[in-house]
Amino acid sequence: MPFVVPRAPGLPDATWTAYGLTTLMVLPLVARRRAPVVILIAVLAAGALYEFTVDGPGQPLPYTGLVAFYTVAELSSPPKRIGIAVLMAPAVVASVGLGSDDMRELLFSLFVFAAAYAFGRFTVTRRAYLRAVEDRARQLELTHRIEAEQAAARERARIAREMHDILSHAVSLMIVQAEAGPVAVRTAPERAEAAFDAISETGRDAMVQLRRMLGVLRENEGSPREPQPMLAELPGLVARVRGSGPAVSYEVTGRPRPPGPAVETTLYRIVQEALTNVVRHADATTVRI
Repeated sequence: MPFVVPRAPGLPDATWTAYGLTTLMVLPLVARRRAPVVILIAVLAAGALYEFTVDGPGQPLPYTGLVAFYTVAELSSPPKRIGIAVLMAPAVVASVGLGSDDMRELLFSLFVFAAAYAFGRFTVTRRAYLRAVEDRARQLELTHRIEAEQAAARERARIAREMHDILSHAVSLMIVQAEAGPVAVRTAPERAEAAFDAISETGRDAMVQLRRMLGVLRENEGSPREPQPMLAELPGLVARVRGSGPAVSYEVTGRPRPPGPAVETTLYRIVQEALTNVVRHADATTVRI
């Protein structure tokens, strides 16, 4: 502003030399991040040259020196920045002494240079904090992604087990009924009709359960989902197996107590798998549940 606003009468006007030296104090700041110590020395040298050789307008604050000193505090290694800070104190004292030699100006100059150094160090601390926050966010994101993948793997394994139980049970019953059908047609037509009805019922039930399981795999989360099989559905399972040959009895003793959906589904699958194994592997005529 002293170059733009008209100066008081009696003071010399700004010359092209004063403009040139002022520019010389500013232009080095472009490279301050590549060589902060060198730029600080260059800026202070240009300022001293301006002070001793040109009778031009002064500045109320050494702006370029403050910016360069801030950059030294921000980017330089501890030995360099501490050494520069120690040297800056006598330099400020000497500059004020050669100028106004006013104690208030000396204290103010020391304060602003100390503030520039403190802001430089604060910038380093803040940048380190932001890096730590970003690293923590990346770690949390990675952890969540791993947990999501593990949950998806567990869900796929559960669905695979469910589909195995459904298909194994249904196909085993259908095979037994299909093998017994031709014999029943010749010997007991009424049993043949019941066998074919059982095949049809078992196939339809398997299709319903498979559609439900495959619906879980759909990407559309809004698709309706049917509940998992519960203990109340065991009589229907028993009836289907009973139609395939073995005489299956089903009895509930004790006081009923709800074990929870997950346990009920597990118990249903255990009974289903056990009946499947009886039909496929055992030469049994009676089954007791």
